[in-house]
Amino acid sequence: MSTQQLSEDEIERRLRSLSADLNPVAPRDIYAYIRALPAEHPIRGRSWGSSTHRAFGRSASVAVVCASLFLVAIIALSLVLRSAGPSSAPGAPASASPSASASAEPSSTPLAAASATPGGPFTPTGAMPEYRLGYTATLLLDGRVLIAGGFADGPDLTTAEIYDPATGAFSPTGSMTIGREYPTATLLKDGRVLIVGGDGAPIDTAELYDPATGKFSRTGSPTVGRRFHSATLLKDGRVLIVGGGETSTAELYDPATGKFSRTGSMAGIRYFHTATLLADGRVLIVGGRTAGPGAGLENDVASAELYDPATGKFRSTGSMARPREGHTATLLPDGRVLVAGGFSITSANGDTPSSAELYDPATGTFSPTGSMATGRIGHTATLLTNGLVLVAGGLTSDSKQSIGWAELYDPARGSFSQIGNLLQKCGAVSANLLADGRVLLLGSDTWASGPPSAELYNP
Repeated sequence: MSTQQLSEDEIERRLRSLSADLNPVAPRDIYAYIRALPAEHPIRGRSWGSSTHRAFGRSASVAVVCASLFLVAIIALSLVLRSAGPSSAPGAPASASPSASASAEPSSTPLAAASATPGGPFTPTGAMPEYRLGYTATLLLDGRVLIAGGFADGPDLTTAEIYDPATGAFSPTGSMTIGREYPTATLLKDGRVLIVGGDGAPIDTAELYDPATGKFSRTGSPTVGRRFHSATLLKDGRVLIVGGGETSTAELYDPATGKFSRTGSMAGIRYFHTATLLADGRVLIVGGRTAGPGAGLENDVASAELYDPATGKFRSTGSMARPREGHTATLLPDGRVLVAGGFSITSANGDTPSSAELYDPATGTFSPTGSMATGRIGHTATLLTNGLVLVAGGLTSDSKQSIGWAELYDPARGSFSQIGNLLQKCGAVSANLLADGRVLLLGSDTWASGPPSAELYNP
Protein backbone atom coordinates (compact mmCIF):
# COMPACT_ATOMS: atom_id res chain seq x y z
CA MET A 1 0.00 0.00 0.00
CA SER A 2 1.41 3.41 -0.89
CA THR A 3 1.49 6.33 1.53
CA GLN A 4 -0.93 8.20 -0.71
CA GLN A 5 -3.58 5.54 -0.02
CA LEU A 6 -3.31 5.94 3.75
CA SER A 7 -5.59 8.36 5.55
CA GLU A 8 -4.03 10.93 7.88
CA ASP A 9 -5.58 9.13 10.88
CA GLU A 10 -4.06 5.82 9.76
CA ILE A 11 -0.65 7.41 9.30
CA GLU A 12 -0.89 8.99 12.74
CA ARG A 13 -1.92 5.63 14.27
CA ARG A 14 1.04 3.86 12.71
CA LEU A 15 3.46 6.55 13.75
CA ARG A 16 2.21 6.44 17.33
CA SER A 17 2.43 2.64 17.42
CA LEU A 18 6.05 2.88 16.32
CA SER A 19 7.08 5.40 18.98
CA ALA A 20 9.80 3.12 20.35
CA ASP A 21 11.35 2.80 16.90
CA LEU A 22 10.93 6.44 15.88
CA ASN A 23 12.91 7.76 18.83
CA PRO A 24 16.45 6.54 18.21
CA VAL A 25 18.36 5.93 21.41
CA ALA A 26 22.07 5.78 22.00
CA PRO A 27 24.17 3.78 19.55
CA ARG A 28 23.66 0.04 19.60
CA ASP A 29 27.34 -0.98 19.79
CA ILE A 30 29.55 -0.75 22.87
CA TYR A 31 32.48 0.04 20.55
CA ALA A 32 31.14 3.57 20.24
CA TYR A 33 31.14 4.05 24.01
CA ILE A 34 34.60 2.64 24.54
CA ARG A 35 36.03 4.72 21.70
CA ALA A 36 34.45 7.86 23.16
CA LEU A 37 35.89 7.32 26.66
CA PRO A 38 38.58 9.70 27.93
CA ALA A 39 42.04 8.34 27.11
CA GLU A 40 42.94 8.10 30.79
CA HIS A 41 39.87 6.02 31.74
CA PRO A 42 40.70 2.50 33.07
CA ILE A 43 38.47 0.86 30.47
CA ARG A 44 40.55 2.40 27.66
CA GLY A 45 43.69 0.98 29.25
CA ARG A 46 42.53 -2.62 28.99
CA SER A 47 43.43 -5.03 26.25
CA TRP A 48 40.22 -4.57 24.23
CA GLY A 49 41.63 -4.56 20.73
CA SER A 50 42.90 -6.97 18.12
CA SER A 51 44.59 -6.18 14.83
CA THR A 52 41.62 -4.07 13.86
CA HIS A 53 40.36 -1.18 16.02
CA ARG A 54 36.74 -2.03 15.19
CA ALA A 55 36.75 -5.43 16.90
CA PHE A 56 37.51 -6.49 20.42
CA GLY A 57 39.78 -9.32 21.48
CA ARG A 58 39.04 -11.85 24.16
CA SER A 59 41.30 -13.19 26.86
CA ALA A 60 40.62 -15.13 30.05
CA SER A 61 42.73 -17.09 32.48
CA VAL A 62 42.26 -20.82 32.97
CA ALA A 63 40.98 -20.17 36.46
CA VAL A 64 38.26 -17.81 35.21
CA VAL A 65 37.21 -20.25 32.49
CA CYS A 66 36.97 -23.14 34.94
CA ALA A 67 35.02 -21.07 37.41
CA SER A 68 32.65 -19.91 34.68
CA LEU A 69 32.04 -23.47 33.46
CA PHE A 70 31.36 -24.60 37.02
CA LEU A 71 28.89 -21.75 37.55
CA VAL A 72 27.12 -22.40 34.26
CA ALA A 73 26.79 -26.09 35.16
CA ILE A 74 25.18 -25.20 38.48
CA ILE A 75 22.77 -22.78 36.83
CA ALA A 76 21.92 -25.30 34.14
CA LEU A 77 21.09 -27.90 36.78
CA SER A 78 18.90 -25.42 38.62
CA LEU A 79 17.00 -24.63 35.42
CA VAL A 80 16.40 -28.34 34.83
CA LEU A 81 15.00 -28.69 38.32
CA ARG A 82 12.84 -25.58 37.89
CA SER A 83 11.44 -26.84 34.60
CA ALA A 84 9.31 -29.31 36.52
CA GLY A 85 7.57 -26.49 38.36
CA PRO A 86 4.69 -24.27 37.21
CA SER A 87 6.95 -21.21 36.82
CA SER A 88 8.99 -22.66 33.96
CA ALA A 89 6.61 -21.53 31.22
CA PRO A 90 7.82 -18.67 29.02
CA GLY A 91 6.81 -15.32 30.39
CA ALA A 92 6.25 -16.65 33.91
CA PRO A 93 6.80 -13.94 36.55
CA ALA A 94 9.89 -13.93 38.71
CA SER A 95 9.40 -15.37 42.16
CA ALA A 96 10.60 -12.20 43.82
CA SER A 97 8.35 -9.17 44.07
CA PRO A 98 9.16 -6.12 41.93
CA SER A 99 10.39 -4.23 44.94
CA ALA A 100 12.64 -7.08 45.99
CA SER A 101 14.12 -7.55 42.56
CA ALA A 102 14.79 -3.86 42.21
CA SER A 103 16.75 -3.72 45.45
CA ALA A 104 19.61 -5.91 44.21
CA GLU A 105 21.27 -6.43 40.86
CA PRO A 106 21.81 -10.11 39.96
CA SER A 107 24.97 -11.55 38.48
CA SER A 108 25.67 -10.72 34.85
CA THR A 109 26.73 -14.31 34.11
CA PRO A 110 24.69 -15.60 31.14
CA LEU A 111 22.14 -18.23 32.08
CA ALA A 112 22.35 -21.63 30.39
CA ALA A 113 19.46 -22.34 28.05
CA ALA A 114 18.62 -24.62 25.14
CA SER A 115 19.66 -23.33 21.74
CA ALA A 116 16.96 -21.51 19.83
CA THR A 117 15.58 -23.48 16.90
CA PRO A 118 13.31 -22.56 14.00
CA GLY A 119 9.70 -22.86 15.11
CA GLY A 120 10.40 -21.30 18.54
CA PRO A 121 9.96 -17.64 19.41
CA PHE A 122 12.96 -16.76 17.22
CA THR A 123 13.03 -17.86 13.58
CA PRO A 124 15.42 -17.06 10.71
CA THR A 125 14.64 -14.76 7.83
CA GLY A 126 16.59 -13.58 4.77
CA ALA A 127 20.30 -12.84 5.13
CA MET A 128 21.63 -9.28 5.25
CA PRO A 129 23.85 -8.89 2.18
CA GLU A 130 26.39 -6.60 3.83
CA TYR A 131 28.14 -6.62 7.20
CA ARG A 132 27.62 -3.31 8.96
CA LEU A 133 27.74 -1.76 12.44
CA GLY A 134 26.49 1.66 13.51
CA TYR A 135 23.67 1.62 10.95
CA THR A 136 20.07 2.79 11.20
CA ALA A 137 16.98 0.59 10.76
CA THR A 138 13.70 2.42 10.15
CA LEU A 139 10.22 0.93 9.67
CA LEU A 140 8.56 2.58 6.67
CA LEU A 141 4.85 3.30 6.37
CA ASP A 142 4.42 0.49 3.84
CA GLY A 143 5.78 -2.07 6.35
CA ARG A 144 9.26 -2.48 4.87
CA VAL A 145 12.45 -1.64 6.80
CA LEU A 146 15.19 0.71 5.57
CA ILE A 147 18.74 -0.19 6.69
CA ALA A 148 21.27 2.56 5.97
CA GLY A 149 24.89 3.53 6.57
CA GLY A 150 27.21 2.28 9.28
CA PHE A 151 30.75 0.95 8.94
CA ALA A 152 32.62 -2.29 8.36
CA ASP A 153 36.39 -2.52 7.86
CA GLY A 154 36.81 0.46 5.56
CA PRO A 155 35.31 3.92 5.14
CA ASP A 156 31.86 4.71 6.49
CA LEU A 157 29.19 3.13 4.32
CA THR A 158 26.91 5.05 1.98
CA THR A 159 24.93 1.96 0.98
CA ALA A 160 21.37 1.11 2.03
CA GLU A 161 19.01 -1.83 1.67
CA ILE A 162 15.35 -2.66 2.15
CA TYR A 163 13.90 -5.60 4.09
CA ASP A 164 10.48 -6.82 2.92
CA PRO A 165 8.58 -8.83 5.58
CA ALA A 166 6.29 -10.26 2.87
CA THR A 167 9.20 -12.08 1.22
CA GLY A 168 11.76 -12.15 4.04
CA ALA A 169 14.34 -10.81 1.58
CA PHE A 170 16.76 -7.87 1.52
CA SER A 171 17.32 -5.84 -1.63
CA PRO A 172 19.60 -2.86 -2.36
CA THR A 173 18.20 0.63 -2.68
CA GLY A 174 19.74 4.04 -3.34
CA SER A 175 22.92 5.20 -1.55
CA MET A 176 23.33 8.13 0.82
CA THR A 177 25.16 11.22 -0.36
CA ILE A 178 27.99 10.60 2.16
CA GLY A 179 29.07 7.74 4.44
CA ARG A 180 27.65 7.93 7.95
CA GLU A 181 28.08 5.86 11.11
CA TYR A 182 25.69 6.25 14.04
CA PRO A 183 23.47 8.91 12.45
CA THR A 184 19.82 9.20 13.44
CA ALA A 185 16.99 8.18 11.12
CA THR A 186 13.46 9.48 11.68
CA LEU A 187 10.32 8.49 9.78
CA LEU A 188 8.39 11.61 8.77
CA LYS A 189 4.62 11.78 8.47
CA ASP A 190 4.80 11.88 4.68
CA GLY A 191 6.71 8.57 4.62
CA ARG A 192 10.18 9.95 3.90
CA VAL A 193 13.11 9.29 6.28
CA LEU A 194 15.31 12.07 7.69
CA ILE A 195 18.98 11.11 8.22
CA VAL A 196 20.98 13.51 10.42
CA GLY A 197 24.63 13.76 11.47
CA GLY A 198 27.00 10.94 12.29
CA ASP A 199 30.19 10.01 14.11
CA GLY A 200 33.81 10.75 13.30
CA ALA A 201 34.02 14.50 13.14
CA PRO A 202 30.45 15.56 13.96
CA ILE A 203 28.61 15.76 10.64
CA ASP A 204 26.65 18.95 9.94
CA THR A 205 24.62 17.66 6.99
CA ALA A 206 21.27 15.88 6.61
CA GLU A 207 19.47 14.01 3.84
CA LEU A 208 16.10 12.49 3.01
CA TYR A 209 15.21 9.02 1.75
CA ASP A 210 12.11 8.81 -0.44
CA PRO A 211 10.61 5.28 -0.56
CA ALA A 212 8.67 6.21 -3.69
CA THR A 213 11.88 6.71 -5.68
CA GLY A 214 14.33 4.69 -3.62
CA LYS A 215 16.74 7.64 -3.57
CA PHE A 216 18.49 9.87 -1.03
CA SER A 217 18.82 13.62 -1.50
CA ARG A 218 20.30 16.47 0.54
CA THR A 219 18.08 18.68 2.64
CA GLY A 220 18.83 21.62 4.93
CA SER A 221 21.85 21.37 7.24
CA PRO A 222 21.78 21.30 11.07
CA THR A 223 23.03 24.45 12.77
CA VAL A 224 25.94 22.47 14.29
CA GLY A 225 27.59 19.13 13.59
CA ARG A 226 26.07 16.35 15.65
CA ARG A 227 26.99 12.81 16.70
CA PHE A 228 25.46 10.55 19.36
CA HIS A 229 22.51 12.95 19.44
CA SER A 230 18.80 12.09 19.46
CA ALA A 231 16.03 12.79 16.95
CA THR A 232 12.34 12.69 17.87
CA LEU A 233 9.28 13.11 15.67
CA LEU A 234 6.90 15.60 17.31
CA LYS A 235 3.13 15.45 17.00
CA ASP A 236 3.09 18.42 14.62
CA GLY A 237 5.42 16.61 12.19
CA ARG A 238 8.61 18.50 13.00
CA VAL A 239 11.70 16.67 14.27
CA LEU A 240 13.47 17.64 17.51
CA ILE A 241 17.27 17.17 17.35
CA VAL A 242 18.92 17.26 20.79
CA GLY A 243 22.52 17.40 22.01
CA GLY A 244 25.26 15.17 20.70
CA GLY A 245 29.01 15.62 20.56
CA GLU A 246 29.85 18.54 22.79
CA THR A 247 26.74 20.69 22.66
CA SER A 248 23.73 21.39 24.83
CA THR A 249 21.81 22.95 21.95
CA ALA A 250 18.67 21.67 20.26
CA GLU A 251 17.00 22.43 16.95
CA LEU A 252 13.87 21.67 14.95
CA TYR A 253 13.64 20.30 11.42
CA ASP A 254 10.57 21.37 9.47
CA PRO A 255 9.74 18.96 6.58
CA ALA A 256 7.58 21.63 4.95
CA THR A 257 10.55 23.96 4.44
CA GLY A 258 13.44 21.49 4.62
CA LYS A 259 15.20 23.75 7.12
CA PHE A 260 16.62 23.50 10.64
CA SER A 261 16.14 26.22 13.25
CA ARG A 262 17.36 26.60 16.82
CA THR A 263 15.09 26.04 19.79
CA GLY A 264 15.76 26.07 23.56
CA SER A 265 18.92 24.50 25.00
CA MET A 266 19.34 21.88 27.71
CA ALA A 267 20.85 22.68 31.08
CA GLY A 268 24.18 21.19 29.97
CA ILE A 269 25.99 19.07 27.39
CA ARG A 270 24.38 15.67 26.89
CA TYR A 271 25.01 12.75 24.50
CA PHE A 272 24.44 8.98 24.55
CA HIS A 273 21.09 9.93 26.08
CA THR A 274 17.56 8.83 25.16
CA ALA A 275 14.66 10.96 23.92
CA THR A 276 11.10 9.69 24.25
CA LEU A 277 7.91 11.31 22.95
CA LEU A 278 5.35 11.29 25.77
CA ALA A 279 1.60 10.94 25.28
CA ASP A 280 1.07 14.65 25.97
CA GLY A 281 3.52 15.70 23.23
CA ARG A 282 6.46 16.63 25.44
CA VAL A 283 9.83 14.89 25.01
CA LEU A 284 11.63 13.20 27.90
CA ILE A 285 15.44 13.42 27.75
CA VAL A 286 17.11 10.92 30.10
CA GLY A 287 20.67 10.24 31.24
CA GLY A 288 23.65 10.19 28.93
CA ARG A 289 27.13 11.62 29.22
CA THR A 290 28.14 15.19 29.85
CA ALA A 291 31.47 17.01 29.64
CA GLY A 292 33.13 19.20 32.21
CA PRO A 293 35.00 22.45 31.63
CA GLY A 294 38.33 20.69 31.00
CA ALA A 295 39.46 18.08 28.49
CA GLY A 296 38.51 14.56 29.47
CA LEU A 297 36.28 15.60 32.36
CA GLU A 298 33.28 13.47 31.43
CA ASN A 299 30.62 11.97 33.64
CA ASP A 300 27.43 9.99 33.28
CA VAL A 301 24.33 11.74 34.52
CA ALA A 302 21.20 10.55 36.27
CA SER A 303 19.29 13.72 35.51
CA ALA A 304 16.38 14.14 33.10
CA GLU A 305 14.77 17.06 31.28
CA LEU A 306 11.48 17.72 29.51
CA TYR A 307 11.14 19.60 26.24
CA ASP A 308 7.83 21.37 25.66
CA PRO A 309 7.10 22.09 21.97
CA ALA A 310 4.53 24.70 23.00
CA THR A 311 7.19 26.88 24.66
CA GLY A 312 10.34 25.62 22.92
CA LYS A 313 12.05 25.26 26.29
CA PHE A 314 13.63 22.54 28.42
CA ARG A 315 13.10 22.16 32.15
CA SER A 316 14.46 19.73 34.71
CA THR A 317 12.38 16.83 35.97
CA GLY A 318 13.09 13.96 38.38
CA SER A 319 16.41 12.11 38.42
CA MET A 320 17.11 8.41 38.13
CA ALA A 321 18.50 6.40 41.03
CA ARG A 322 21.81 6.00 39.17
CA PRO A 323 23.64 7.49 36.16
CA ARG A 324 23.12 5.72 32.81
CA GLU A 325 24.25 6.08 29.21
CA GLY A 326 23.49 3.75 26.31
CA HIS A 327 20.34 2.62 28.09
CA THR A 328 16.90 2.15 26.51
CA ALA A 329 13.77 4.19 27.19
CA THR A 330 10.42 2.73 26.14
CA LEU A 331 7.03 4.41 26.28
CA LEU A 332 4.52 2.05 27.90
CA PRO A 333 0.77 1.94 27.10
CA ASP A 334 -0.08 3.65 30.40
CA GLY A 335 2.15 6.63 29.58
CA ARG A 336 5.06 5.74 31.84
CA VAL A 337 8.58 5.22 30.46
CA LEU A 338 10.68 2.12 31.15
CA VAL A 339 14.41 2.91 31.43
CA ALA A 340 16.63 -0.18 31.46
CA GLY A 341 20.31 -1.12 31.53
CA GLY A 342 23.05 1.09 30.19
CA PHE A 343 26.65 1.80 31.08
CA SER A 344 28.62 3.97 33.49
CA ILE A 345 32.08 5.35 32.76
CA THR A 346 32.27 6.65 36.32
CA SER A 347 32.75 3.10 37.56
CA ALA A 348 36.35 1.82 37.47
CA ASN A 349 35.09 -1.50 36.12
CA GLY A 350 32.79 -0.06 33.50
CA ASP A 351 29.62 -0.85 35.41
CA THR A 352 26.67 -2.17 33.37
CA PRO A 353 23.56 -2.21 35.57
CA SER A 354 20.82 -4.81 35.27
CA SER A 355 18.40 -2.54 37.09
CA ALA A 356 15.48 -0.69 35.53
CA GLU A 357 13.39 2.33 36.50
CA LEU A 358 10.02 3.81 35.60
CA TYR A 359 9.38 7.48 34.88
CA ASP A 360 5.87 8.73 35.64
CA PRO A 361 4.97 11.94 33.74
CA ALA A 362 2.11 12.58 36.18
CA THR A 363 4.52 13.00 39.11
CA GLY A 364 7.76 13.76 37.28
CA THR A 365 9.58 11.09 39.29
CA PHE A 366 11.49 7.85 38.71
CA SER A 367 10.87 4.70 40.74
CA PRO A 368 12.58 1.27 40.74
CA THR A 369 11.04 -1.73 39.03
CA GLY A 370 12.19 -5.31 38.45
CA SER A 371 15.73 -6.01 37.24
CA MET A 372 16.87 -7.81 34.10
CA ALA A 373 18.70 -11.14 34.37
CA THR A 374 21.92 -9.36 33.43
CA GLY A 375 23.25 -5.89 32.80
CA ARG A 376 23.06 -4.85 29.13
CA ILE A 377 24.45 -2.09 26.96
CA GLY A 378 23.65 -1.58 23.30
CA HIS A 379 20.51 -3.69 23.59
CA THR A 380 17.04 -2.98 22.24
CA ALA A 381 13.71 -2.62 24.04
CA THR A 382 10.61 -2.92 21.86
CA LEU A 383 7.00 -2.40 22.95
CA LEU A 384 4.96 -5.32 21.59
CA THR A 385 1.33 -5.21 20.55
CA ASN A 386 0.42 -7.18 23.70
CA GLY A 387 1.84 -4.46 25.97
CA LEU A 388 4.99 -6.36 26.96
CA VAL A 389 8.50 -5.09 26.22
CA LEU A 390 11.01 -7.31 24.38
CA VAL A 391 14.61 -6.75 25.52
CA ALA A 392 17.19 -8.37 23.23
CA GLY A 393 20.89 -8.48 22.45
CA GLY A 394 23.53 -6.12 23.70
CA LEU A 395 26.76 -6.63 25.59
CA THR A 396 27.90 -7.18 29.15
CA SER A 397 30.90 -4.89 29.51
CA ASP A 398 32.16 -6.63 32.65
CA SER A 399 32.34 -10.10 31.04
CA LYS A 400 33.02 -8.74 27.54
CA GLN A 401 30.40 -11.03 25.98
CA SER A 402 27.63 -10.59 23.46
CA ILE A 403 24.28 -11.49 25.02
CA GLY A 404 22.52 -14.34 23.26
CA TRP A 405 19.18 -14.42 25.00
CA ALA A 406 16.11 -12.20 25.36
CA GLU A 407 13.75 -11.12 28.13
CA LEU A 408 10.22 -9.77 28.41
CA TYR A 409 9.17 -6.98 30.76
CA ASP A 410 5.59 -7.11 32.03
CA PRO A 411 4.41 -3.63 33.17
CA ALA A 412 1.50 -5.16 35.11
CA ARG A 413 3.84 -7.28 37.24
CA GLY A 414 6.85 -5.00 37.15
CA SER A 415 9.18 -7.89 36.37
CA PHE A 416 11.38 -9.38 33.64
CA SER A 417 11.38 -13.03 32.54
CA GLN A 418 13.70 -14.84 30.13
CA ILE A 419 12.13 -16.27 26.98
CA GLY A 420 14.96 -18.10 25.22
CA ASN A 421 18.04 -17.71 23.08
CA LEU A 422 18.49 -15.70 19.93
CA LEU A 423 19.61 -17.64 16.87
CA GLN A 424 22.87 -15.65 17.02
CA LYS A 425 24.46 -13.60 19.76
CA CYS A 426 24.12 -9.96 18.88
CA GLY A 427 26.37 -7.38 20.48
CA ALA A 428 25.24 -4.78 17.96
CA VAL A 429 21.53 -5.08 17.31
CA SER A 430 18.51 -3.18 16.03
CA ALA A 431 14.83 -4.03 16.48
CA ASN A 432 11.75 -2.99 14.50
CA LEU A 433 8.16 -3.83 15.35
CA LEU A 434 6.56 -5.00 12.11
CA ALA A 435 2.94 -4.41 11.09
CA ASP A 436 1.99 -8.04 11.89
CA GLY A 437 3.32 -7.83 15.46
CA ARG A 438 6.59 -9.67 14.86
CA VAL A 439 9.94 -8.02 15.61
CA LEU A 440 12.80 -7.89 13.12
CA LEU A 441 16.17 -8.22 14.89
CA LEU A 442 19.28 -7.36 12.91
CA GLY A 443 22.82 -7.49 14.22
CA SER A 444 26.25 -9.00 14.45
CA ASP A 445 28.47 -10.53 17.11
CA THR A 446 30.61 -7.47 17.77
CA TRP A 447 33.38 -9.40 19.51
CA ALA A 448 33.96 -11.77 16.60
CA SER A 449 32.97 -9.45 13.76
CA GLY A 450 30.92 -12.42 12.60
CA PRO A 451 28.49 -12.54 9.70
CA PRO A 452 25.42 -10.29 9.93
CA SER A 453 22.30 -11.93 11.31
CA ALA A 454 18.60 -11.39 10.72
CA GLU A 455 15.86 -13.09 12.66
CA LEU A 456 12.26 -12.62 13.68
CA TYR A 457 10.63 -12.75 17.11
CA ASN A 458 7.07 -14.01 17.10
CA PRO A 459 5.09 -13.15 20.24
